[in-house]
Amino acid sequence: MKIIVTGIAGAIGSHVAEALKKASHDVMGIDAITDYYATEIKEANVDDLESAGITVVRKDLATDDISKELEGVEVLYHFAAQPGISSSTPFEDYLKNNIVATQKLLEAVSKHPSLKLLVHISTSSIYGAHADSDETSIPKPTSFYGVTKLAGEQLALSYAREKGLPVTVLRLFSVYGERERPEKLYSKVIENILHDKPFTLYDGSEKHRRSYTYVGDVVKACLLVLDKVEQVKGEIFNIGNDMTITTGEGLAIVEKITGKKILMQKVPSRAGDQLETMAKIDKARKIIGYNPTVSPEEGLRRQVEWHKKKASQITK
Repeated sequence: MKIIVTGIAGAIGSHVAEALKKASHDVMGIDAITDYYATEIKEANVDDLESAGITVVRKDLATDDISKELEGVEVLYHFAAQPGISSSTPFEDYLKNNIVATQKLLEAVSKHPSLKLLVHISTSSIYGAHADSDETSIPKPTSFYGVTKLAGEQLALSYAREKGLPVTVLRLFSVYGERERPEKLYSKVIENILHDKPFTLYDGSEKHRRSYTYVGDVVKACLLVLDKVEQVKGEIFNIGNDMTITTGEGLAIVEKITGKKILMQKVPSRAGDQLETMAKIDKARKIIGYNPTVSPEEGLRRQVEWHKKKASQITK
């Protein structure tokens, strides 16, 4: 199948694209390569993708014409977004990249009858401070990120309801692993502990409980929906790990793997952060056969090894 992955230079999108290519699909990616974090990291991902035979087109979904790229598309994975909870990112960036870009993409792809499925990637942040309910619960986002991602997924579902666009929504929970964004928890702590640098932790966050989900398990979920196209249309699925740990327990695992102590510095708590995530994945298990298998100990071991081998080669 011809498959397009938006946001392909990002951590999760790049892994999904590689897995699709290995499954013998015709894969192409679209990415604006924004400077939200160091573009050298994204360019390294692009190098890996192109080495695997995947074409990466550099376009901005909010402003550029992608009609040529969409010709003959059968499946589209929409990862492109303004990520994260950041006090330094203006609301306008979330609006442009999570709502405007999504609407323009939906409008463009709705003109292509070849489309069999659009997989819209959302987030547990739409649930708010306590993401511990199933897909039928009322969203209560507490951040610009969560609000605009909720709007984006509802835009996609509105196209499904009104225009018959074949849409499914995957709400991802606290994804970590190889290629994780540099400002995220485990990337920061691993880099700092390997280079004997102080690590700053938001006050109280060591007690936060998370459904930390290894990127490889998310990749499996993204591929599983291809086998259940008719069953997943118009549906929302939580994709996470139903085994939770606290952030403090995760940091202790990193210390054990590296054999080094974290040089910890506390900073004031961050507004809009989630206090607890606990993925309820019964629906995904039942309908698409999703079952996370990688433990935090194994996933973090893989991420530490990746940082030692690959991340140190990238100029940050």
